[in-house]
Formats: sequence, C-alpha cells, structure tokens
Amino acid sequence: MTVRTRFAPSPTGFLHIGGARTALFSWAYARKHGGSFILRIEDTDVARSTPEAVQAILDGMTWLGLSWDEGPFYQMQRMDRYKEVIQQLLDSGDAYYCYCSKEELDALREQQMQQGIKPRYDGRWRPEAGKVLPEPPAGVPPVVRFKNPQTGAVVWNDLVKGEIRISNEELDDLIIARADGTPTYNFCVVVDDWEMGITQVIRGDDHVNNTPRQINMLQALGAQIPQYAHLSMILGDDGQKLSKRHGAVSVMQYHEDGYLPEAVLNYLARLGWSHGDDEVFSMAQFCTWFDLDHITPSAAQFNTEKLNWLNAHYIKQADISSLAADIQQRLTALGVDTANGPDLAGVIALYRERSNTLNDLASSIAYFYRKPETDAAAAEKHLTVDVLPVLAGMAAKLENIAWTTESIHDVIQATVSDNGLKFPKIAMPLRVMVTGGAQSPSIDAVMALLGKDETLSRIRESLTTSGKF
Repeated sequence: MTVRTRFAPSPTGFLHIGGARTALFSWAYARKHGGSFILRIEDTDVARSTPEAVQAILDGMTWLGLSWDEGPFYQMQRMDRYKEVIQQLLDSGDAYYCYCSKEELDALREQQMQQGIKPRYDGRWRPEAGKVLPEPPAGVPPVVRFKNPQTGAVVWNDLVKGEIRISNEELDDLIIARADGTPTYNFCVVVDDWEMGITQVIRGDDHVNNTPRQINMLQALGAQIPQYAHLSMILGDDGQKLSKRHGAVSVMQYHEDGYLPEAVLNYLARLGWSHGDDEVFSMAQFCTWFDLDHITPSAAQFNTEKLNWLNAHYIKQADISSLAADIQQRLTALGVDTANGPDLAGVIALYRERSNTLNDLASSIAYFYRKPETDAAAAEKHLTVDVLPVLAGMAAKLENIAWTTESIHDVIQATVSDNGLKFPKIAMPLRVMVTGGAQSPSIDAVMALLGKDETLSRIRESLTTSGKF
C-alpha cells in the first residue's frame, strides 16, 4: 500500500505553529515511506475563509520547504461531488431529511440541559421500521443528517494515543448538508479522505471527537478506513495553551522575527517527538528517523530559549551569501543603506557568532553603515577625563599605519603598554566611540572592517563632543 498523507488547514487565519508541526509530521511520514503528501484547503467556512489566509498558508509551507506532491485542492471546488455522495447516502438509507426548525432544536437543547442530559438530536425525523413520520412542514427547507448506528462502538488504534473506543450511543445523527444544500465540514473531510486515498490522517487531538463520526460515514460508503494519529496540543513556556500572548504563533511571524526555516523545522520536529538525545539534525535525517511510535501523547511545551539556541546554531552554519541577501533586506527595512559601507558578508562573518536571530544580527551591524547613537551610560562609564588624552594620542598614531587588523592591534597594544594600562581600559572607550556601545567583537577587527576614514572620524567626533577633553 502506498502511503498517502494530507495536511488540510482551514483558511480562516495564518498558518499557526501547531498546524506547521502537523504539516511537518505528515510530510515527513510520507517522505519516510516513499509516499505522497497532499495539500488540501478546507474552505467550506465561506464567512471566515479569505484569499489572504489561503496565501498565508501557502507562503508558510513554501518558506518551511514543506513541498506537496498533489494539490492544493479546494473543497469549495468540489461541491458538486459532495452533493452526489450525499444523494448516494440518501438513496441507500444511510442519510435522511430532517425538518426541525432552529426553534425546535433550541427548545430540545434547553429541555435536555434542564434534565441534566447531554444535549443531542433526538432522532425525531430518523426513519425507522414501523415509525410513522409526520408530514414535512411547508416552507421549511430540510437539512440532511447521517443515520449513525445506534448500537456498538467505534474502535480504532490511534497511532499516538493507543486504542480509543467511543460508543455509538454517544453520537447523534450528524448534519451532513445544511438547509441551503451546502455540505458540512465533517462530511467533506470524509469524502476527500476517501477519494484522495488517504492512508494516514495525522492531525491535532482537537479532532478526536470527529473521528468516530467520520469512521461511521466511511463505513457507510464502503470506503477504506485510514489510520489515525492525533497529536497533542502545544503549550507555551508557562504551561498554558499556546496563544498570541506567548509571542509569535504564526509561521511567517517567525520569519519576520528573524528565525531561519531550518531552525523552526528542527525545533518543531522535537516538539513531542524524539530520536534519542539528538537535538540538531537536518530534514533528511528527520525523514529517515521519523516514526509515529515516538510521538508522546502528552502535551508538548514550547521553549523559546531552546528555539533561540537552535536558531543561533543555524545562523553560524548558514551560507554567508544567503545570509547577506536576507540581512540586506532587514537592514533596508531599518532604513539602513549599505551601499557605501564595508562588505556585508565580512561584517556578518564577524558578528554572526553573537546573534540569536537575524533581526539581532541586522540591528547589531547597522552601525557599520550609519553613525550610531551613543549609549549614554556606557559613555559616562568609559569616556573618562583621564583616558581621553590617551585616546587622542592613539588616534594620531592610527593616522599613519596600514589599515589592517594586525596593525591596529599593535597600536592599541603599544598605547596600553606605554601608559601602564590594562587592555580593556583602552578597548572599552574605543568601542563606545566607534560602535556607540560597550559590546562588540574584537575592536581591532571592527575598526579594520569599518575603514580608516570612518573610524578616525568617529573617534575625533567623540573626543570633540565628550565635553571632557
């Protein structure tokens, strides 16, 4: 049997991080078994589905590199087929028309709740042997309900949660077509999974309650029942359900916040799944290792610190030219023009060991291309009246050297030795003058990249404006 998995998001918003993990696991399972991964857009919620949301899903999948083999298929383009299958169920007696008005159903629900009974449809329009149904009321368009079995149980071996058993007595007769004739979500899913030959349905555990209903409908259609794997939810760092208050939940927001897709994928792979103690691995390795047996049925907890650590790792390993293209865009968004500054790749190479995100990296190196704002506290601490004359003398010596990291270092070291100082006593104020702050890579390497004219200009300006010299 050829493995066929699917990812079937509803385009009512962005591709969230939980959906991305579901897509990743479905994609990896298909890749592991040489099967096909299908993308299906479940857009039957016309009121909430938007073209922008569809595009956000496609953008998120593309950015992550989760390429699909078939699709995207759109449920709204398959309405005629769903209606054919509904008619098939009506003809076979596995579905029926129900003429209950909204008021009747509301009253039934209220009555059941007052009696402490679980609210459910009571089957008043369900055809049974020997049962006489009332005449259909005039002017009331009917819904179509699936005639769910009333005895026995639906049992399946969930590939994550183990055996799940739901009594059919707990299930009422689900509406599969609304009064206007449009099919409902649960029914469309059944037809799609059947006709697309889906062999494994990997999805969030919020769908567990849908599964017994869908299995019963598949059986009524004589369809092959897929295997089901329901993934646990993702919790935030604080143990609460992941939401906007925890930061980015949209996949593309992670892109905007400066994360690499490799890092996000690697992190998502470890959310509820493990392969020994392996923390860092490629998607090729993941597809080789991945199975459903090692997915934990308990909720996974998001750890932003771990994601940042992984992202920093991938930034260090990334191709410099690819990084430069990305950082160029981020600097442009910050209003920074790199045209007249040092080679961007060289600056990135100097700084990428110090950055958790691409936004951090872009912000950290902006001073190479525009005058930095000086950190007042750092200036107060390091630009002291006793050290400024020493720095002025050092600047004069820097005027006359070949501008290399080694030559700059030699001048700084000579200044330190000649004045009986420790190296940080010169390096720290020099950092403040050149970069605006007290943190940077080796200051001689920074000055070499920044260039002689710009470096000396900043030192002179700082000496002039310090008010202490």
